[in-house]
Amino acid sequence: MAANGKNLVAMEGGKTELDGSAKGPRARAPPGSIVNDQVIGAGEPAPMGLCGYVLMFFSYILVVLTFPISLCFFIKVVQEYERAVIFRLGQLVPGGAKGPGLIFMLPCVETHRNVDMRTVTFDVPPQEILSKDSVTVAVDAVVYYRVQNATISVTNVENAQRSTRLLAATTLRNVLGTKTLGEILTERENISHQMQTALDDATDAWGVKVERVEVKDVRLPVQLQRAMAAEAEATREARAKVIAAEGEKNASRALKEASEVISESPAALQLRYLQTLNAISAEKNSTIIFPLPVDLLRGILTPAYGPSGAVHMNVGQNPGSQAGTPPGV
Repeated sequence: MAANGKNLVAMEGGKTELDGSAKGPRARAPPGSIVNDQVIGAGEPAPMGLCGYVLMFFSYILVVLTFPISLCFFIKVVQEYERAVIFRLGQLVPGGAKGPGLIFMLPCVETHRNVDMRTVTFDVPPQEILSKDSVTVAVDAVVYYRVQNATISVTNVENAQRSTRLLAATTLRNVLGTKTLGEILTERENISHQMQTALDDATDAWGVKVERVEVKDVRLPVQLQRAMAAEAEATREARAKVIAAEGEKNASRALKEASEVISESPAALQLRYLQTLNAISAEKNSTIIFPLPVDLLRGILTPAYGPSGAVHMNVGQNPGSQAGTPPGV
C-alpha cells in the first residue's frame, strides 16, 4: 500500500513505514510479517514460476470447457459470519480474506479455509492454584474471544482456538498465583481485567481479540471451609456479645434517667404501677401478683422492734397487769 512515497507494511502488532527508496516491502519486513495479505518467511518467497503459470492456464481452460457445470464446483458461498482465506499454489491470494458472499476458486491450484468471525465462548478447566499465602484452591473461568483478522489467524498460528484455550489456562494460573486467598475471593473483577489484558496482548499476533474474561467459581478444600466457617462464627458471636453489652449499658442509663424523673413525683410511680397492672390484665392471665413495696411495711414494723430487735410490746397483755406478767397470774 503506497502513501506519500512510503510503503506501509502490516506487522503483527500494527503498521510500520518503510522508506520509499527500498526495493520493496519484502526487503525490510521481518519474518512473520503480513505484507499485501502474504506472510513473509525467513527468506524471499519464490514466485510461482513457469510451472505455476502453466497450471493456472490449464485451470482456466478446464473451467471454460466444463462451463456451466464447473460453476457448481468452483463457486463457493461464504456466510455472513465467515471469511475465506484463499491460497494459490501455497501462497496467499492478494486482497486478504474474501467474503461474505460468492467467491470463485480455480481448480487444482487454489484452496481455501473458512474462518468463523463470531464470538466464541469456552470454559477454562478448573486449575489447582497455590495462592500467595500457600493455600490450594481450584478456580475456573469463562473466556469470550473472536477472530478479528482471519488472514493472521490462519498463517501465524497452527490452531488459533486451541492456542487461545491453552494460553487462557496458563494465564489464569500465573495471575492467581500472585494473589492471596482473600484477594481471590474479593477482587474477582480486578483479576478478570488483568487476565483479559494479558490474553489480549498475547493473542494480538494471532489475530484474536479477547473481549471478556470472568472468574466463574473458586472452590476451597473442605478442611479450609470448616476452619473459615468456625472463624466467621466466632467473630460473629464476639460481635453479638459486644452489641448486647452496649445495649445493656444504654438500657441501664435510660432506666436511671427514668427513675430520676419518677422520683420527683410520687404520683408518677403510682401511675406507672397502674399501667403495669393494666398491661398484665390485658393478656387474660388467671393470676395477678401485686408487688408490695417494703417501704409500706417499714412504718408498721419499726415501732415493734428496738435497735437490738427486742420486743417492746406484748400482744394480748391485759392493761392492768404488770409488764412481763402473764395474764391471770
